[in-house]
Amino acid sequence: MDILSNLKYAEGSRKKRKRVGRGQGSGHGGTSTKGHKGQMSRSGANHRDWFEGGQMPLIRRVPKRGFKNHNRTEYLTINLGELQKHIDKGNLSDKIDLALLLENRVISGRNKPLKVLGNGELKTKIEVSANSFSKSAIEKIEKNGGKAIVI
Repeated sequence: MDILSNLKYAEGSRKKRKRVGRGQGSGHGGTSTKGHKGQMSRSGANHRDWFEGGQMPLIRRVPKRGFKNHNRTEYLTINLGELQKHIDKGNLSDKIDLALLLENRVISGRNKPLKVLGNGELKTKIEVSANSFSKSAIEKIEKNGGKAIVI
């Protein structure tokens, strides 16, 4: 019966630490399991994680491709069809801006400008304020008697 005074770890669940460099009788004396000669047998030996033993490293074997433009403006985008869907549901009014879209969780993300794209059908007269519009979005908004206001 297990009582607090005689609890023990399960057999084989705990393993003793390998004590290297403690004399020949231990079986791990002499070279302390490091083998003979070579970089890693010496004291203070270490190498960077990405070092591949002098072989041409992966980072230099694989060619560089592409280009990342750090000056690119990344927009939050929404299509007119999506706006119409939310207007039909009653989520949006006829005056739409970024704050309203974020508040009603129509789009998600912060600190990015808004761009309205012209994909989909628009049946309602709306006034949209955004940082940018596609040409087709402006055409469709103005065709329905609405306004596309560039902030």
